[in-house]
Amino acid sequence: MEELIDGIGASPLRKEGRAKVLGAARYIDDLSLPDMWHGATVRSTIARGRIRNLHFGNEIDWSEYTVVSARDIPGLNTVAHLTNDHPCLASEYINHPDEPILLLAHPSKTALHHALKAITIEYDEYPGVFTIEESEQAVAAQDAERIIWDGSQWNATANCFKTYTMYSGEGEEVEAGLSRAFEEADYIVEGEYSTGAQEQLYIENNGVIAECFRDENGDVESVCVQGSMQCPYYLVHALELVFNLPEEKCRVIQVETGGAFGGKEDFPSVIGSHAALLAMKSGHPVKLVYDRAEDMAATTKRHPSRTRLRTAVSREGKLLGAEISVAIDGGAYSTLSPVVLSRATIHAPGPYHWPFLRVKSKAMATNVPPHGAFRGFGAPQSLFGLERHMDKIAKTIGISPEELRRKNFLATGDYTATGQPLVEEVDMQKLLTRALREASYHEKIARYAEENKTSPIKRGVGFAAFMHGTGFTGSGERRLNSQVHLELLPDGRPQILVSSTEFGQGTNTILCQAAASALHLPYDLVTIAQPDTSRVPNSGPTVASRTAMIVGKLVQRASEQMLHTLSSFAALPENHTSQQFLEAARRYLAEHGTLRESVRYEPPTKIYWDDELYRGDAYPGYAWAVYVAEVAVDTRTYSATVTRFDALQEVGRVMHPVLAKGQIEGGVAQGIGYALYEKCVWKNGHMANNQMTNYIMPTSADLPPIHVHFEEVPSIHGPNGAKGIGELPMDGPAPAILNAIENATGISFNAIPLLPEDIFERVHSLGHPHGGSRELDPNTDRDTRVEETIA
Repeated sequence: MEELIDGIGASPLRKEGRAKVLGAARYIDDLSLPDMWHGATVRSTIARGRIRNLHFGNEIDWSEYTVVSARDIPGLNTVAHLTNDHPCLASEYINHPDEPILLLAHPSKTALHHALKAITIEYDEYPGVFTIEESEQAVAAQDAERIIWDGSQWNATANCFKTYTMYSGEGEEVEAGLSRAFEEADYIVEGEYSTGAQEQLYIENNGVIAECFRDENGDVESVCVQGSMQCPYYLVHALELVFNLPEEKCRVIQVETGGAFGGKEDFPSVIGSHAALLAMKSGHPVKLVYDRAEDMAATTKRHPSRTRLRTAVSREGKLLGAEISVAIDGGAYSTLSPVVLSRATIHAPGPYHWPFLRVKSKAMATNVPPHGAFRGFGAPQSLFGLERHMDKIAKTIGISPEELRRKNFLATGDYTATGQPLVEEVDMQKLLTRALREASYHEKIARYAEENKTSPIKRGVGFAAFMHGTGFTGSGERRLNSQVHLELLPDGRPQILVSSTEFGQGTNTILCQAAASALHLPYDLVTIAQPDTSRVPNSGPTVASRTAMIVGKLVQRASEQMLHTLSSFAALPENHTSQQFLEAARRYLAEHGTLRESVRYEPPTKIYWDDELYRGDAYPGYAWAVYVAEVAVDTRTYSATVTRFDALQEVGRVMHPVLAKGQIEGGVAQGIGYALYEKCVWKNGHMANNQMTNYIMPTSADLPPIHVHFEEVPSIHGPNGAKGIGELPMDGPAPAILNAIENATGISFNAIPLLPEDIFERVHSLGHPHGGSRELDPNTDRDTRVEETIA
């Protein structure tokens, strides 16, 4: 009987699925170590200022507690990100609310709650800066009191963590071309679009357990942190600096992780360092787990953004040129803002051909907790602005949104805005045709236009076309130099060793599928090791839609090497059964002792990228998509709901259809929340609605039927042609939804989240309380400013 391989293209059971369903999976708060204490964090209550004094209440016996301050840090007082501006603990100055100042440990969690209340801190309070605009105004006015970040030591400007300028060619030529384009354009269309912060809201809060080991002289010899995280080697690097230890003395273990979405990319470097410091000083293992309110208030969010576009367009609808300006709010420290800004910059032009293009971008400093990674990583922000603007251009020049896009789509053989040739097949025309057909777009556009004349519920349909680069930007994958091991267990089964982590998205499953396909083995025979940096190599972070494509390809290559080794030295037949593989593996082990294959990243094709000019091959590959949203806007309650959603994407070979569909459905759900529900309410830099009772996310009852469709165009960069999929579905929902709302109401909304009160205020400001099709006033709405010129 032919064996069932369950490799790429099949949908086997998740590797960790059974344990999760049966309740056997153990998360960090399920774990305990002998003589373990618990940790807590004393945080600032102001946005900006100087610490004057710390008071420890007399009602607490402080001899029972371990208290850690910045003075106790044996290495550098910094959390390692891209720059070292982020203090591990505030020692003198405060730059955001909820900034860590002290750490406490005690055997009793209840005692810690009492101790936290007994500590008071005196401050000299300084004026804070809380938005992109306030930060810009402080710099423009040279207001020394509100210059909150001096970037001189990092070759940056005041209040600005990073800037990029990206041209669609040589800078001087593009500038000259832009001047001509705007002079010759029939229409010049301008718009401004903004997005808010978004909380990752993973099911499991951040948490770790740390141990510290000393040598016979009492000096710190090594540290070990296990916890809920995405990127174990990020935490290794952070511990190296905080403890002044070599890499091999900093062990990190990822345990079962209940969701992440980017929120556990860089932040475990913070909480992991804190727990390890407590373990060092207390002499006990220390568990540090945040509750929901602390997790929401103190950890990273999606960057708020502002995108401005000025575009030159011909009467026929050809894009002639664009000036795009992107700004993101980085929060109080740089953290990952430069790389989030990079992706926002590169994705700002979208899947379109721009003869002349300039994108300028910047990440501004504010006195809110640092913003960080979240699914999409900058692309949802700039693509929201672009796709709203494309609909605005179409409306301005009097053609349909579909026709405008068809006239300007990139295609196979074209060059992206960074000058990257599209050598693999790209057919956005086909994607658009199918997406609109699946959604019955044209029929609904006509039907709703009639129904909306008399109905208080206005219905509309809108779409967004977009792409998402998979893998690290430019030369990033070469710099990572990721490595994968594949070894034989004593019983002959192959085991994958990678630092890529499973946090619900399917890493363990798809990597085992990649190995099973290459080894010609049943999926159940392939195992994957727990990510433990004392055992697994650094295969790069589990981010950037890179796991399936980059790491999966490495697993495939290691599997092919293993087959070659076993066929050469253990007589493994080419068309083998699983029993023949196991027998050959055991013969090899009996003779040689062990077998471990190791491979490092090598691009399948030459990749050229210029970091200074920001030109070249921005990503190893791209996923392409068209999303269609159908909405209903009730003009009596001013609520907007999504009533149907169609998501069509080309993501290379679909590795696991069930998991892939789930990834798209989950991303669309988060995108709907981003567009219509999830608002971070800030009060002097503190997240005021840091509870699940008043931070509103869509539940299953709020979500529409989500219809997921795939086109498969295999890519040479991934295993069996697979590409990345995880971030793509976050990019398209918000602009598609707001395009649909404009189609329903005739009113343009260009900021998200769009809540009922926002619709109410906008509708009444325009003087038509029950919706309708009245045009916005270009004299009062910057978003709709249009210049018409005669060439």
